[in-house]
Amino acid sequence: MSKTITPCNDRILIKPIDEGEQTYGSIVIPDMGKEKPEMGTVIATGPGRLSEYGKMIPIRSCKVGDTVLIPKIGSLRIDFEGDEYFITQDREVLGVVSTPQEKQDKEFLDL
Repeated sequence: MSKTITPCNDRILIKPIDEGEQTYGSIVIPDMGKEKPEMGTVIATGPGRLSEYGKMIPIRSCKVGDTVLIPKIGSLRIDFEGDEYFITQDREVLGVVSTPQEKQDKEFLDL
């Protein structure tokens, strides 16, 4: 029986994307010394957070399936059933990565 993780409140479950090493010809260029944010795919989101008045504020920054950037420090890295995940809060998401086509489709839908 397979287990699942369901984030609570305004938490987001993210599966990291392995960027790998860059090569130039047959020379491997290490990525040491460069502090870059982590990139991953949103697997699940919590329902949101409660405001001070008891009203539910849903997660708006991203949705399941989005590719997001999160900081290396501040996200909880967990190992679950042999896979690596990050759990972070909605407000910790630095940005949502989209292709030019996705951006054009969104603008078309907003008209």
